[in-house]
Amino acid sequence: MKPIVLKIGGSAITDKDGELSARTEVINRLAEEIALARIGSLIIVHGGGSFGHPTASKYAIRDGLKAESQKVGFAETHHVMTVLNGLVMDSLVWHNIPAVSITPSSCIVTKAGRIKSFDDTATKMLLNMGFTPVLYGDATLDEDLGFTILSGDQIATYLALKFNATRIVFGVDTDGLFDSDPEKNKNAKLYRHLTLRELKEAQEKLKPPTKLDVTGGMYGKVNELIPAVEQGIQVEIVNASKPSRVYKALTGEKLEGTLIEKE
Repeated sequence: MKPIVLKIGGSAITDKDGELSARTEVINRLAEEIALARIGSLIIVHGGGSFGHPTASKYAIRDGLKAESQKVGFAETHHVMTVLNGLVMDSLVWHNIPAVSITPSSCIVTKAGRIKSFDDTATKMLLNMGFTPVLYGDATLDEDLGFTILSGDQIATYLALKFNATRIVFGVDTDGLFDSDPEKNKNAKLYRHLTLRELKEAQEKLKPPTKLDVTGGMYGKVNELIPAVEQGIQVEIVNASKPSRVYKALTGEKLEGTLIEKE
C-alpha cells in the first residue's frame, strides 16, 4: 500500500515566541485527528519550532563544524528535538496509534546539507508491518560540513519519493500557501490551487526566511516540495493549528487550504 506522508510543522506544535514551549493541546488534537482518520499506511514527520530552531541558530549548526564550542550545540540541538519528539510520541501512542520513532541522525547522512544516504531498513519494515514511522527535523552528520541541520520538509519529500507516496499533507500555522506573509500583510492572497508551473511562479514572490528559521520557512518548504510535485505526488498545505483541517486532508474531504498538483 502506498503511504501518505504527513509533515507537521514545528510552528504549529510549538510556541515560536517562546523557547522549548510545546503546544500540547495542538499535539493531542492532531493525534486524535490522525487516529480518527484511520490511514492504512502513514509516515509522520514533524519539525522543530521553538525546540530546534533557537539552539541551532545560536550555535550556527546549519553552517557546519567550525569551532569546538559548536559540538555541545550539536548535541543540545539533537537532544531538544528528541524531547519534542517524545511529546509527540506520547500523544500518538496514547491515542492507540502504532507509532515508532526513528531518529534521523542515526540513519541519515547528508552532503552539503542534502540527504546523501538513508538506511531505510527499519522504516521499510515498519511500514510493511503496519506501523507508523515518525521522523523529525534533526541535527545530522554531514560529509562536507561535519554536521548540519536537516529539515523535516526535506525528510518528508525524500520519503514521499522513496516510498512512492500518494500524497504529502503539510500541516502549517497558516491557512495554506500565500503570495506573501499573512502575518505581516493582511492583504496576502491565499493560493487555493496551484499547478507545478504556477507553484514555481509563486515561489518567486516568497521572501527568504528570517535568520532564526534555520530550515527555510515557507520559501524552503516550497523548494523541497517541488521535486515531489514534479513526480506527480499531490501536495496539500493546511492549517494544523485549526481543528479538523488535518483530518479532512488525510481523509480526502473538501480541502481547506492549498492543493498543488503537477498539472
